Amino acid sequence: MNQNRKQSLALFIALLFHICGFIGIVFTAYKDWFIQHTPLTLSIMAILIGYTQEKKQPAFYVFAAVCFITGFVVEIIGIHTGYLFGNYTYGQVFGFKFSGVPLLIGINWFLIIFCSNIVIRQLNNWLENRLGMDNNSMPATLKKWSILFDAAILAVVFDYILEPVAMKLGFWNWQNSQIPFYNYVCWFLIAALLSWLFNLFYFNKNNQFAVHLFIIQSLFFLALRLCL
Repeated sequence: MNQNRKQSLALFIALLFHICGFIGIVFTAYKDWFIQHTPLTLSIMAILIGYTQEKKQPAFYVFAAVCFITGFVVEIIGIHTGYLFGNYTYGQVFGFKFSGVPLLIGINWFLIIFCSNIVIRQLNNWLENRLGMDNNSMPATLKKWSILFDAAILAVVFDYILEPVAMKLGFWNWQNSQIPFYNYVCWFLIAALLSWLFNLFYFNKNNQFAVHLFIIQSLFFLALRLCL
């Protein structure tokens, strides 16, 4: 199957799962059933990222593993100390936990970081082409830091959209239902570190499905935030 067909198939599956999930959660009596199948959706989206990734260099898998491990470790530190993100606990939706943290959270970290960076890279390339900018219009170092900063900010924006919905769906719960500001500060710092690694690792970074997935998931959680 050629790359365009792979991208189209992945986009169709992502739209199907998220549209059905939204309808099922908001408009049917089977809300709990759809919520309980969140791990399936998350896992399939990660598989689709791998499926649509061109030229799967070893660095791609290494980066995915680094995101998974980093995300999982900081979450363990977070729930046991409160020093990262704030005081919160995970519900039962994501399934098996180790030290109070669902294993699937590592996948979630990878998806958010990977998709955010792909979006910012493609947006930057589009703007350069649109404005007729050449590669020398901005110093290379400044450009790299700008892309890193923007990707980290985009990851934080996604987390901001997700947080209130996650509590309503039982993904996790904050103490007194209050999301502390330094949750977003820590998200930015960790996302910036992983975005730096994203730029450091050498692998294909033109996965169009990652852009579609970021938009689909952002709209999905934004719609749930407005409707729940």
